[in-house]
Amino acid sequence: MSVPIIAPSILSADFAKLGEEARAIETAGADWLHVDVMDGHFVPNITIGPMVVKALRPHVTIPIDVHLMIAPADPYLEAFREAGADRISLHPEAGPHLDRSVKQIHQLGAKAGVVLNPATSPETIEWILDEIDLILIMTVNPGFGGQSFIASQLRKIERVREMIDSSGRDIVLEVDGGVTPETAPLCLAAGATALVAGTAVFKDGPAGYAANIRALKGV
Repeated sequence: MSVPIIAPSILSADFAKLGEEARAIETAGADWLHVDVMDGHFVPNITIGPMVVKALRPHVTIPIDVHLMIAPADPYLEAFREAGADRISLHPEAGPHLDRSVKQIHQLGAKAGVVLNPATSPETIEWILDEIDLILIMTVNPGFGGQSFIASQLRKIERVREMIDSSGRDIVLEVDGGVTPETAPLCLAAGATALVAGTAVFKDGPAGYAANIRALKGV
């Protein structure tokens, strides 16, 4: 089993010093910086927008992985790309034309991802596997950090892993929600290659970030 990509979620950082927090997690060994964007409509919370991504961009050299929990998403794709997003992921439920949205992300020069909520079927993305670079499986219902892992999603991770392998493409399989040193091995065994973690990384303050990331990587 290869060492996974770890993408700490800035949602769990100290918002009074986001730039410092972003630098600290990169120094601690984070592979990507995960940014959760919520609109209070698609999910029951409001977080941040393109201006914060733009402010964070100079503080890290690692890729910025933006998860759009907003609807509609299409009007904001260009703004997040211009702000510095390297990967932009959106939900099939966020607009009527997922294929068009994915193509637009590519046209903007970013990697495109699709996010599956706990109740969203993997077959939703069956016919656009050739277009996407990342599939994000939500192992909680999106909207808030610190939720408990939904174990039934392990079967979905396995199913999506099969779909990716059958496609012959190098698609990142990312998992987000309740990821801890205890649940991370389960996700990896099911086929995940990237893990988003908020509380599990940021819980101990900067002095603990490196150890927390190593624990998630299993090294």
